[in-house]
Amino acid sequence: MKITAIETLVCHARMRNWVFVKVVTDQPGLIGWGEATLEWHTRSIVGAIEDMSHLLIGEDPTRVEYLWQVMYRQHFWHGHGIVRATAIAGIDLALWDIVGKVANMPLSKVFGGPVRDFVRTYCHLGGGKMEDFYQTPADNAKRFAELAQAAVADGYTAFKSMAVPSTMPIEGQKPVRAAAAAVAAMREAVGPDIDIMVDCHARPSPAMGLKFGKALDDFGLYFFEEPCWPECVDGLARINAALTTPVASGERVTNLEAFKDMFEKRAVEICQLDITHCGGLSAAKRIAALAEAHRISLAPHNPQGPVSTAASLEFGFSQPSYIICETVHNDVPWRQDVVEEGFTIEKQGRIVRPNTKPGLGITINEAEVKKHPFQQEIVLREFSPDGAVTDW
Repeated sequence: MKITAIETLVCHARMRNWVFVKVVTDQPGLIGWGEATLEWHTRSIVGAIEDMSHLLIGEDPTRVEYLWQVMYRQHFWHGHGIVRATAIAGIDLALWDIVGKVANMPLSKVFGGPVRDFVRTYCHLGGGKMEDFYQTPADNAKRFAELAQAAVADGYTAFKSMAVPSTMPIEGQKPVRAAAAAVAAMREAVGPDIDIMVDCHARPSPAMGLKFGKALDDFGLYFFEEPCWPECVDGLARINAALTTPVASGERVTNLEAFKDMFEKRAVEICQLDITHCGGLSAAKRIAALAEAHRISLAPHNPQGPVSTAASLEFGFSQPSYIICETVHNDVPWRQDVVEEGFTIEKQGRIVRPNTKPGLGITINEAEVKKHPFQQEIVLREFSPDGAVTDW
């Protein structure tokens, strides 16, 4: 069995271009699907996959770990920069999909069998619709409450919001009061038993992240996400130590060594590795083992396309420390048209039952993908009131 081609299919989904990776073999009908979506870097990703493909053509696709090492180590520069790591991930997912198909088993069984009967999921406010999730002002507490109620009415028992505004490195109490009012409104709207997450998007400085965290600590958040840059590991650790709310981070971390530093300093209680950015399932399994040694939970970052979601779910069914799956379902109205999925979602509670099909259990409808060709993604940018550049 040999790899004969590695192809990319780009599907424009408003804020992102989903980059699907198709690994073709010399066995009739045997292909693997992966995803290497990286918003605002679509051309770079497609080029990186093309650059690496010549290392893999003619190789046995079931030698996944060997091929991962080839991709990571054999272009001199190790493959943990965000573009290379994402490109490796897309190919790696497709290779694992092939392994599952050859074995005629879902990947969770290939990895040793499901460790749970279902995976719990959570949504973004607005289901991931850009205007609702990313552009609702933090001082509009009423709108946060409405969106929270809509998420619960849609069956979710947990949701994530961006109730923390962008700030200068140091500011007074006005943005902190706005965030607290938004979270208070959501808590009042949904009651005490629904899990609420607040995502800071790594915009605050460590000092402001701590201010926000302390102001929100009494609302019983499920987790407090990216309260400062992930590079500020000591700052994250100080925030995590000061709060009762678990701190979550890791979506922008792309190599095992950086996760090791984060875990050893107890900077997080919840690791949000992104399977499509950290080097794929091969890398994610190593990160998961390291997290388990520190009793750190897993809640992978997953706002991308449907192949990424399928991979996160297969990973979740196979990992004891996995607690919940991030999902987006309303970013574009035709999301389900481009994919056939092997798992089932129960509307009440939005829990997912195991995939029963081989590999990742998904099939991409290439004809539907072609209806949404590449377009430049919508650019989202942030500036301080004085015009200085801040983090989006």
